[in-house]
Amino acid sequence: MRLYRVDADQWAVDAPAKLNLFFEVLAKRSDGYHEIETLMCPIGLYDTVLFVPNASGQVRLICAKGSRAGTDDLPADGRNLVVRAIELLRERTGCRLGAEVRLIKRIPMQAGLGGGSSDAAAALAVASQAWGLGVAPAELRQWAAELGSDVPFFLGRGAAVCRGRGEIIEPAPGGGLSFVVVRPDEGLSTAEVYRHCRPPDEPRSSAPAVAALGRGDAAALGRALFNRLESAAASLSPWIERLRCALARLDLCGYQMSGSGTAFFGVCRHLRHARTAAMRLTAMGFRQVFAVGGAV
Repeated sequence: MRLYRVDADQWAVDAPAKLNLFFEVLAKRSDGYHEIETLMCPIGLYDTVLFVPNASGQVRLICAKGSRAGTDDLPADGRNLVVRAIELLRERTGCRLGAEVRLIKRIPMQAGLGGGSSDAAAALAVASQAWGLGVAPAELRQWAAELGSDVPFFLGRGAAVCRGRGEIIEPAPGGGLSFVVVRPDEGLSTAEVYRHCRPPDEPRSSAPAVAALGRGDAAALGRALFNRLESAAASLSPWIERLRCALARLDLCGYQMSGSGTAFFGVCRHLRHARTAAMRLTAMGFRQVFAVGGAV
């Protein structure tokens, strides 16, 4: 994420989307979560959180639509992770300050791209900074894990292998690759996808994907892509097979679904290649298509 001061009164955070370059489901846990191993990579597709601190004692959120992302189903109250993150911070620190917060959505929702989790991490970081709370990074990560499994990942920079339910983070080297990302008109519930997924007897390892990413080897990464949730998602939505067929027609190094879907991505040789693939997908009738590099 990129946190910066806009002016004397306003702070901003650019909150990136992520791709799951590898995703294995290891086991179902007694607490209802799943043990996973995933290689996540932040990409250059961002929501923006604008934060104006004040002394009102109230947190007011306004949601706005960026390009190619709707906000019709996005609440602006305590159901929104941005509000929940800020209120959790206030509760744990005893802070009684308020804020006007504006969330500009560009990352598609229900896509497996982590937009909500990234927004929550951004809200924690910017509120701590703007209110001068000075919360230690380790403590902020701990609180982030209470908000969602992916949230701690977004407080870091760069790719990482995430284990446990996603909150145990090991930074991974590499980056600099380009991707085409496409989200169909229909989303999927993460919980529903997990309900239809069976952990394997012999799990796969993320090591080949981690090594390929570390070398910046697009061809090797394309061969190492894997997502255990993809077959479960395919049983729930016809869009999964449609996207497979669409991306198979493109000259990509590899492609798969990200997270619990429904967004797919393709590994490209360079950004120009990603832009060409994005134009072809747009010509096929897909409305939410992005050519991206890694997050800055």
